[in-house]
Amino acid sequence: MDIKPRCYDKVVELIKKGVNIPNPFTLDLGDEVDAEHISAKDVTIYPGCRVYGEQTVISAGARIGYEGPVTIDNCQLGPKVELKGGYFNRSVFLEKANMGLGAQVREGCILEEEANGAHCVGLKQAILFPFVTLGSLINFCDCLMAGGTSRKDHSEVGSSYIHFNYTPDGDKTTPSLIGDVPRGVMLNQPAIFLGGQGGIVGPVRMGFGNVVAAGSILRNDVAEDNKLIVGKTHSPKTIDFTPRAYANLHRIVGNNITYLANLMALEEWYIHVRRPFLEAQELGGLMYAGLLDKLALAKKERVKRLQVLAEKAGTSPVSGTKAQRGSEGRKEFHERFIEIEQLFTGGIVSDTTDKYRDDFLSTFDKASGGGKKDYITAIQGLPAHITEKGVSWLQSVVNILCRKAQMIVPSLTMFGK
Repeated sequence: MDIKPRCYDKVVELIKKGVNIPNPFTLDLGDEVDAEHISAKDVTIYPGCRVYGEQTVISAGARIGYEGPVTIDNCQLGPKVELKGGYFNRSVFLEKANMGLGAQVREGCILEEEANGAHCVGLKQAILFPFVTLGSLINFCDCLMAGGTSRKDHSEVGSSYIHFNYTPDGDKTTPSLIGDVPRGVMLNQPAIFLGGQGGIVGPVRMGFGNVVAAGSILRNDVAEDNKLIVGKTHSPKTIDFTPRAYANLHRIVGNNITYLANLMALEEWYIHVRRPFLEAQELGGLMYAGLLDKLALAKKERVKRLQVLAEKAGTSPVSGTKAQRGSEGRKEFHERFIEIEQLFTGGIVSDTTDKYRDDFLSTFDKASGGGKKDYITAIQGLPAHITEKGVSWLQSVVNILCRKAQMIVPSLTMFGK
């Protein structure tokens, strides 16, 4: 009687090349998984794990399933990543990122270096910059979080935190930008703290160095830096509810446009700055491709959700003085949405951004060691005048895209006067 599992030969191949698989008969390995995309250097896959997907990459030093079974489906794992237990789908984990038992990380997530979560954390379409730390029992989908300079000085989300990303009208145009890309990638900004048993009602924008008191529900933007924020509890009341009123449509659309513009800036950063650092690693080219794939997923998701909102804004009845004042903006948003979509599906064509980019890169390559140092050390070792050039470049990407979006729908005043 043949009791060999269907993936027996491939498991044996991994063991022979040096992968540590303590109980090989408990490992389910998809036929489509490429063994060449799994490093032979100090990788351990513990009992009960499942590894699927032709795009799956497991780099040197990875540990999978130490606290409980892990399912990996088309994820890219960088060096020394630890996925201790849970389900992980179509996401990227860069060097030393880790997640605890009971995690559910769904498509479109990027966890950069040393970003991590404790047990029972749910993520989808989430981007965490280096060192960002999530406590336990957290739902943190559809957001980007930056801030902090090390594992001892990191942005943190307290346990039992929720990013509310679904509205009573069935909309998910709710991405929150906690920090930002232009300053956040420089790894020199004050950490952000979101106190436990609290939440954010997306879409929200928040500056660096802010502290939100435990138990607070944040419903408004705090674009300033270094503030202590104590949430206000709603007074009990019962009032009429008007579906699809969208009284704050300008803010919702504006925050979504800003989020998309930051994703475009991050893509520029990955293409022009991160690439050589990744390609210097074993399997780094595949990791780089994975990052771009996840950014493409993120942009596609945000555009899709905006499109649904535009369709609703164009067909929903409006009533009342406030609604009538915003009717022209709703109409423009509905009728000209395709032009907004085109802003984020093509490349960035701007002499201004090109100038800023070239100015930064001309000094960055020499100062960073030309990709020979590790990424974190290289970025944090940049002199202030070079980081300022980098911020100017990426902020110009964000500003130009926001300005172009405002020109498409001038009646919808998204970014103030």
